Amino acid sequence: MFESAELGHRIDRDEYRRREPVLRAALLQAQVALSAQKRFPVLIVIGGVDGAGKGETVNLLNEWMDPRHIDTHAFGAPSDEEAERPRMWRFWRVLPPKGRLGILFGAWHTQPVLDRVYRRSDTDRFEQQLQEIQRFERMLADEGVLLLKFWFHLSKKDQKARLKSLEKDPLTRWRVTKEDWNRFEKYDRFRKVSELLVRRTSTAAAPWVLVEGVDECYRSLTVGETLLAAMRERLERTEAAPGAAALPAAASAASAAVSNTAAKRTSARLLPPIDGRDVLSMLRLDQPMTREVYEPSLELLQGRLNRLSRDVKFRRRSAVVVFEGSDAAGKGGAIRRVTAALDARQYHGIPVAAPNEEERAQPYLWRFWRHLPRRGHFAIFDRSWYGRVLVERVEGYCSPADWQRAYGEINEFEAELAANGTIFAKFWLQVSREEQLRRFREREQVAFKNFKITADDWRNRKRWNAYHQSVCDMVERTSTGIAPWTLIEADNKLYARIKVLATLVERIEQAL
Repeated sequence: MFESAELGHRIDRDEYRRREPVLRAALLQAQVALSAQKRFPVLIVIGGVDGAGKGETVNLLNEWMDPRHIDTHAFGAPSDEEAERPRMWRFWRVLPPKGRLGILFGAWHTQPVLDRVYRRSDTDRFEQQLQEIQRFERMLADEGVLLLKFWFHLSKKDQKARLKSLEKDPLTRWRVTKEDWNRFEKYDRFRKVSELLVRRTSTAAAPWVLVEGVDECYRSLTVGETLLAAMRERLERTEAAPGAAALPAAASAASAAVSNTAAKRTSARLLPPIDGRDVLSMLRLDQPMTREVYEPSLELLQGRLNRLSRDVKFRRRSAVVVFEGSDAAGKGGAIRRVTAALDARQYHGIPVAAPNEEERAQPYLWRFWRHLPRRGHFAIFDRSWYGRVLVERVEGYCSPADWQRAYGEINEFEAELAANGTIFAKFWLQVSREEQLRRFREREQVAFKNFKITADDWRNRKRWNAYHQSVCDMVERTSTGIAPWTLIEADNKLYARIKVLATLVERIEQAL
């Protein structure tokens, strides 16, 4: 594969001087159009051999276009903050929003290659990482990101000559480090591992572009003209069909196959259970619990939770606690009983509502990645990433293709967190229709509870059956061994709070 990037391509200087001003003007024009449309982001990933001109090319792109609208990030060894979170956190937090370009100088491909070359990972782990990369890039493409990946290559002979040339010049000597020469000594192994990575992660959704790095004129025009062609194609497509960039190709095809009415009603199963039973209908929602039993149980469980949060073993872990449930099911009360047992410096509560403008400009999971806790801390989500397969599905806020692929993306998201030591506790609080109606009316009548009831609550109640089905599908498709759902019978608030605390304590004890 890399032999095709060792053919000695060159561009005459006069030819370069003729084409470069035209290319610069066209790139700047495309950048202005991208900013005006704000329909998709452009993400440029730079990887490859040391000394092949990666840094020079990144600098050149910032010179050719308006750097105020380019987010450039270089990645070295993870900082302490980054090391305490899942590997992909550092990349999620710098994704460019719609209308902007992002350049990642070294990205999610770098560390897997280094670990394999230096034998810090085995073949199976490397294969797993390649699959994770494929899924991540597929998700970015499905979310509408224009992803361009450039792999800069040099032959072993050319890399050695390049490093010596840089080292000889007093003005560039600083750019060649001892680590560069150490990596050069392992050139053959780097080449073998890198070629496998490039071959396996070059997909239709996110292909690698091999850039021969010997001649700076050739590599500059190759990157610039490839970027320009991709941006123009996407801009023309979204200009012709203004809604196209908002939905990926798969989603657009799925949406075209059904009417708007049908799309909003796809919360129903294709094949409902033949015996009429499901995970919610089997619950006995009016579980008994008296205050005489509740109060000592509450004190005992809160004490256990507090001790676990201060356990030395928990300093190497983190906890993500997710609360979902029917309207008026008592999520807020359950959350307050959990936080009462914790040091306020140790947890962060995240109430999730409809995405704001900043969040809508990013891939769906971005706003949740940014809130992931450090080791030794809790993140408590009041509503969560499951909104895509619940409210967005039922209300038709996203296409069927979007919420159908969300199950797999959510499972991958939680698996990655769990692999980094995150402890999961996911709760669905369920009340009966009769109890919900009683609580709604109580909220209307009690002055200090008025703020809890809105027109949306009454509207959602009319879609009870659709929400019921979407919850059943969610539980069945996203309750995994590492992140199981716990269904809480919530007609009795006292019972619900105790079951939440007992389950959370048990999950942490088992993990530690």
